[in-house]
Amino acid sequence: MAEIKKFVHHGASQVTQKILEGIHRKLPMLKIEFAQIKAPKFPHLVDQIEFLANVLEDHVEGADKEIPLGAIAEAAFALAYVHKQMDLIPNSNPEMGYADDSSVVRCVLMENERAMREYAMRSDADWDSVTVKP
Repeated sequence: MAEIKKFVHHGASQVTQKILEGIHRKLPMLKIEFAQIKAPKFPHLVDQIEFLANVLEDHVEGADKEIPLGAIAEAAFALAYVHKQMDLIPNSNPEMGYADDSSVVRCVLMENERAMREYAMRSDADWDSVTVKP
């Protein structure tokens, strides 16, 4: 997980306000795209992605300003990574296609667990459905 953590931190360090706003503008279409992910080996992935999308959306729209900016940047990076068509492991691989996506998303959730749990409480989200499990 150390390598994924470095990868996420590096990617998040590249996120600017302009990138955040661009992802925010695309969120309605991204949410539709993410909802259609079929990854039976990673049963929590869609809920986790949706949770991160809601975190970013609430932050950019001013509904929740409590989450640290580093966590917001990591959430943005994770959403961009999941959307990206050129993954480390192609999503077309039926066995492991979403392993990298799941690892990036889980890393963001684990690295920011306290802040994300508190956000879930503030926003009435079910944290238990957004576990840090694969």
